[in-house]
Amino acid sequence: MTVVAISKQKGLDVERVRADFPVLNQKISGHPLVYLDNGASTQKPSHVIDTIKYFYEHDNSNVHRGIHTLSQRATDRFEGARKTVQHFINAESEAEIIFTSGTTESINLVAHSFVRSSFAAGDEVLISAMEHHSNIVPWQLLEQQIGLKLKVIPINDKGELIYEEFEKLLSEKTKLLAITQLSNALGTITPLKKMIDAAHAVGAKVLVDGAQAIAHAEVDVQALDCDFYAFSGHKIFSPTGVGVLYGKRALLDAMPPYKGGGDMIKVVSFSGTEFNELPYKFEAGTPNIAGVVGLAAGLDYVSEIGINVIAEYEHELLEYATEKMLAIEGLRIIGTAAEKASIISFEIDGIHASDLGTLLDSQGVAIRVGHHCAMPVMEFFGVSATTRASLAFYNNKADIDALVAAVNKAVSMLR
Repeated sequence: MTVVAISKQKGLDVERVRADFPVLNQKISGHPLVYLDNGASTQKPSHVIDTIKYFYEHDNSNVHRGIHTLSQRATDRFEGARKTVQHFINAESEAEIIFTSGTTESINLVAHSFVRSSFAAGDEVLISAMEHHSNIVPWQLLEQQIGLKLKVIPINDKGELIYEEFEKLLSEKTKLLAITQLSNALGTITPLKKMIDAAHAVGAKVLVDGAQAIAHAEVDVQALDCDFYAFSGHKIFSPTGVGVLYGKRALLDAMPPYKGGGDMIKVVSFSGTEFNELPYKFEAGTPNIAGVVGLAAGLDYVSEIGINVIAEYEHELLEYATEKMLAIEGLRIIGTAAEKASIISFEIDGIHASDLGTLLDSQGVAIRVGHHCAMPVMEFFGVSATTRASLAFYNNKADIDALVAAVNKAVSMLR
């Protein structure tokens, strides 16, 4: 792979990056595609697409259980991907990297293996009011099933977590803080390290939902000192259906298996089963092998450009987009945190988000409308839905200008 997208003088060369993403080179309803739905799923560079194609054409086989050449190749690529993830998030050991189907499964794994096996009725799980449903519903289920208590950190009118209220909620009863690093509905960046340290001070463990953050900020799980970190491949220019749960080794060792089946066992008999070692204890059944190989390719692509180069460029683009969007009459941005990344959620007086989204699509502009799997956020701001433009490093100012022009045209048609 060769990515020529950086220069010390210019930073990110976005046009060279765009050339790596074939999906961007098309028209929708006669208009050049402007893809601004990256918060839902990112596009894939040719390097990822070609890597998956090569795997299926040359190395496709099941992993771990075969002695023939293809199985050995597939296993090497699969386990090599685990090392790639380890290095990308700076985990201490590759045994701490569990492959899942995505962030949702990763959070559910923690809920049903760690929490269910070690928490008692009355123990408290602390989340924020800006969480994705995937970091709300599993804890509500356990409220009903084992009697744990779910407590919610409030947010302010800017969409910022109210840290003083978080401190008030923390107590010796807090056993887990499950917190997003970057809100998918608002773009808010949480004061993560500060919260992790505070949670650890009362003896709580910390699970970080990194689904939105993984493509926009450097992640170092050892520096954060989080106990668990979850993310999805499709949020970081990699395939759908594959994700990661990082967990500290001592915690994972003590946790019972989440699912039963092949590959997570050493010995099975009708008198009992001996489970496999980490990380395989949590990877029952045939995994998404090509997806894992594609995930490694996506992380390699991002690493070659540099996540800090990407973050700096995206910050500049977000500032440009925010200024342009605020100039639209009747537009209100939902989520104006001082620390913010990649996302602009907005509403326009008198216009339903679905109507706006339909008209934008007719002009080739792909955005997301709805509650973004964050209904409590919508309720807090008194809206049923927002229109969300979410940015990636292959977006440019021309994309923002096209968005603004399309919104203005839609507004003129709907009023």
